[in-house]
Amino acid sequence: MEKLNTDTQNADINLVIEQVQAGDKQAYTHIIRRYQQQIFLYCYYLLKNREEAEDAAQEIFIRGLEHIHHFVPTVSFSAWLYKIAQNHCTDLLKRKARTFKSFIQYKLNLKQQPIYEYTNLIHELLDQLTLKDRQILLLRSLEDYNYEEIATIMGLKSSTIRKRYERLRKKLINYNEKGGKQIEHSFKPGR
Repeated sequence: MEKLNTDTQNADINLVIEQVQAGDKQAYTHIIRRYQQQIFLYCYYLLKNREEAEDAAQEIFIRGLEHIHHFVPTVSFSAWLYKIAQNHCTDLLKRKARTFKSFIQYKLNLKQQPIYEYTNLIHELLDQLTLKDRQILLLRSLEDYNYEEIATIMGLKSSTIRKRYERLRKKLINYNEKGGKQIEHSFKPGR
């Protein structure tokens, strides 16, 4: 039944994409509603700031609309949209890293935000990882993409993604065994 729902959703999205490509920009709101939460969470866990993630998600949807005529259904639309998100967040992080002032502002914003134990755990874990590893973890564990889809999004080979993910799992499980909080249950085993 889940496969049928996924196929129906993909068919619906493909119809909406065709409408938007034909000039019906209003139809794009269906795409935004469908992917808004997922894209926001992806940006949030990469950028580690709610406001920046909200701004990034808006920019990603704007870029998606501007470039939707380039979309060809050789990959899923969500993978195409995540590729835009990955590029945008990577650019933002590079700009952020260049400026010490941005780093100070990030720390101030972090102190002003309410702190929740689960959020701290997620940030603690993600801080242990490189940007590419965070992206692989988020796409695999949160979005449930397979290795081929992640490879398409990140521009890497699926075998590279599979190996990195397995090393990443071992690294975080090892972190858990050395005194980190219980995290092993959140990982999907390799398929």
